[in-house]
Amino acid sequence: MTIERKGPATDAGERAMLEGWLDYHRQTLAWKCEGLDDAQLRTAAVPPSELSLLGLVRHMADVERSWFRKVLVGDDPGPLYYSDEDRDGEFHLTEADTWEEAYATWQGEIEVARRNAARLGLDDLSEGRSRFTDKPFNLRWIYTHMIEEYARHNGHADLIRERVDGATGD
Repeated sequence: MTIERKGPATDAGERAMLEGWLDYHRQTLAWKCEGLDDAQLRTAAVPPSELSLLGLVRHMADVERSWFRKVLVGDDPGPLYYSDEDRDGEFHLTEADTWEEAYATWQGEIEVARRNAARLGLDDLSEGRSRFTDKPFNLRWIYTHMIEEYARHNGHADLIRERVDGATGD
């Protein structure tokens, strides 16, 4: 698999711009994982931290699920990789955890996110509410937050990838 990243057009409208940047950052995380085997993807960046590329992908699957299912449309199927007993479960990897499973799960959550968002306008409010303010979020806010979430974790992915095999890139 070869990951091709494509940023949004420089003259795109607001929605196309937000969706384009979100997709670009999704593609960036996949690109940072490209060409590594499961053992490399499970490699923690700087022990004792458990932060790994595979853990980041699993984390983002849960983040997509939370924002675009639970918050946006009020569908709460529960977390994928963490629990009340293990709040960082997505980063607690075993030999049984594979790229194939994590990638398929992440991509599945992205597809659900796209479907749920497609039926709403940028100003439409979420079914779920902020745990801090008890106010709903508009779709524009969720898109912006997701771009920020991916951008931050892609910075982590840059450092982890360089630690794993020396590869660097934008």
